[in-house]
Amino acid sequence: MGIVRSTWKIFRLGLLGTGAGWMFALLTFNFNRVTDSDLGAAAILITTLIGLHHFLSPFQVFWGRLADRYPLWGYRRSPHILLSAIGGSILFVLLPGLAIELGQHNPLAIGLAFIIFSTFGILMSANGGASNALVAEVTTERERDAAVAVFRIMMIVSIILTAGVSKMLMPTYDPQQMQYLYNLTPLIVITATVLGLIGLEKRLSPHEHRVLMAQPRVESSDTGAFQLAWQLLSTNRQVRWFFVFVLLSIMGIFLQDAILEPFGAEVFGLIQAETATFTQIWGGSVLLSMIILVTITRFRPIPKKALATVGGVGTALGLLLIALTSMTKQQALLEPGLIVLGISTGVFNIGAVTMMMEMTIDGHTGIYMGLWGMANGLGNGLANALSGTLKTAFIETGLFQVGPGYGLIFGIEALMMLLAVMVLRHISVQEFRSLSQAEITTAMVFDTAT
Repeated sequence: MGIVRSTWKIFRLGLLGTGAGWMFALLTFNFNRVTDSDLGAAAILITTLIGLHHFLSPFQVFWGRLADRYPLWGYRRSPHILLSAIGGSILFVLLPGLAIELGQHNPLAIGLAFIIFSTFGILMSANGGASNALVAEVTTERERDAAVAVFRIMMIVSIILTAGVSKMLMPTYDPQQMQYLYNLTPLIVITATVLGLIGLEKRLSPHEHRVLMAQPRVESSDTGAFQLAWQLLSTNRQVRWFFVFVLLSIMGIFLQDAILEPFGAEVFGLIQAETATFTQIWGGSVLLSMIILVTITRFRPIPKKALATVGGVGTALGLLLIALTSMTKQQALLEPGLIVLGISTGVFNIGAVTMMMEMTIDGHTGIYMGLWGMANGLGNGLANALSGTLKTAFIETGLFQVGPGYGLIFGIEALMMLLAVMVLRHISVQEFRSLSQAEITTAMVFDTAT
């Protein structure tokens, strides 16, 4: 019975990733392709908008600390996850009409787009931080590898299915079909979130709530949770190294997200249904590698740092192969490049995300997951903004032809991934925990005294 309960719990945690996977897939692979390649909006504008919600990831620190201290209806994580999922998914109904206006370069639409994507970013910072903290809190150390893997696997399955549904409902751009596709978002996201959350988090008892409220109130100081986060970054070298590692690795993996489908359209002349298969090939490869790796590690544990290192180097190799594909216009190399990229990303995910869960301190999970979530979000945001900026600078200005221009961008991305692997060499979970416990204690004592 214990195995059944554990498996059911891990599956429900995975359901929380499916809604996020659907939303991020629509933004990155559909909305981006339609507004950029089909409707003619400026690449730098669209990638900045898509990345904008990631730049608001510092709110994860605030939401994480707030949830640590002030439960809603006796729950620390579930209300934040549910309310943010409802709000974020409803915004998608507005996006098809917004895409048309952005393609017509309407200044009012640009302003509205920044408001919509900023709101989405604030909501997703609450969702992401709470989801990661929930995984860390409701799983045992033995369950955590499987929980992380299943969460990521189900998110990737959701991304693959989103690409398939998008390809089926809208093989070429059609405004009515796009509206229908985006109208499905609230139903899918809210249903998956509710099914995942029911009975998952233990409600705090009145006694537990009183004990919680009696703890020193770090967030009551002038700058609250952000002050604590900054103190940890500035005084703890392990926190600092890991923050930089997450930032660089996310940029190294996801800089291609916002330009991969436009790359297929502009270099090889592929239609939307054909470029949508990029997501399925990449996502399927990630999925396969994660399933195989989780199966292996259940019987033969592999160090998380080694997995992240191998996955990081492999990701760089996959990106270099795609860069070669772009420069030589040899389409036959594209699928192998996507497969290598996907397999390596899956290996990296298992190692790096599990390390992220381990780089926390009991009782302060929210603040640390908020920090790592902030690095993750900033990395995604910078990747989106930088990809659009590089495309505009290298290709839209005519500085390079389309093939070499995209090849150079993919090469820069590979370099970022290799830099992340170099930073990883300096990180030790054991040293982090010894340093961080002391830093947290010092910060809270200082805050109480002041």
